[in-house]
This record gives sequence, C-alpha cells and structure tokens, in this order.
Amino acid sequence: MKKVIAALIVMIVSINTIIAQEWQTDINVAKEIASKESKPIILVFQGSDWCAPCIKLDREIWSTETFKKYAKDNYVMLKADFPRRKKNILSEKQTKANALLAEKYNKQGFFPFVVVLDSNGQVLGESSYKKTTPENYIKELNAFTK
Repeated sequence: MKKVIAALIVMIVSINTIIAQEWQTDINVAKEIASKESKPIILVFQGSDWCAPCIKLDREIWSTETFKKYAKDNYVMLKADFPRRKKNILSEKQTKANALLAEKYNKQGFFPFVVVLDSNGQVLGESSYKKTTPENYIKELNAFTK
C-alpha cells in the first residue's frame, strides 16, 4: 500500500512539473531561449502581493492550464515582479534587474503591464489586464507576433 501511495505521489508531482510554467527572471536568458527556439518573449510587470489586477491576471490567465500548456510551446515567459511585503522581497540583484527592465519597457510604471518582445528585445506589442478568457488573451498576444 505504501508503494502505491508513493507511486501516486511521484506521478502527481511529475504531471505538475510537466505542465508547470517556467518563468524566466533574466532578460538575457529569455533572449537566448527565444532566439534558439524562435519564440516571442512575454514580459510581465507585476506587483504580485499588492496589485489586485496583477493578481487577477495571474489567476485568470497565467495560472490556467490552457495558458500554461500553450505558453510552454509558444512563448518565453519573463517576469519582472515588484513585491512590497517584506516576506516576498527579492534579492538586490533581481530588484536591480527588474528596475532596469522597467526603465526600458515600462517607463510609465503601469501594473500589470505585458510587453511582447522579439528575441532581440524589440517591442512587438503591449497589453494589460483584461477580463477575458485565456484563449482570447492568447489571440491578442499572438496578434503582435504576426
């Protein structure tokens, strides 16, 4: 019985990691992957612990199985998070990297702010939170890459 339970746990963990969305936090790594795999970069500026629309965007779009499955094969996901709570504070290096991304791609300081980039970091389009389905959000992002 213990072996069966252990096997089930391993299977569940394996399935979750297969479907898990991989978020990059380094623009250079994201560009490298995007170039190698011929994919656009979806750069997301968010305040994960204070911005209500950011949290909604994560829950209604980024965290859905529909979006995660599609993104895995079609996008390089890059996150620039700006948390405010002490328990969520980022390393100094990551905080500086995110600030540099904001200087270049989010000068207005909008949250959430979604920027579609090519593999060289050129802006193809911009979006934000919208009350829509993951399928329609994917269509909007893809419209920038055509």
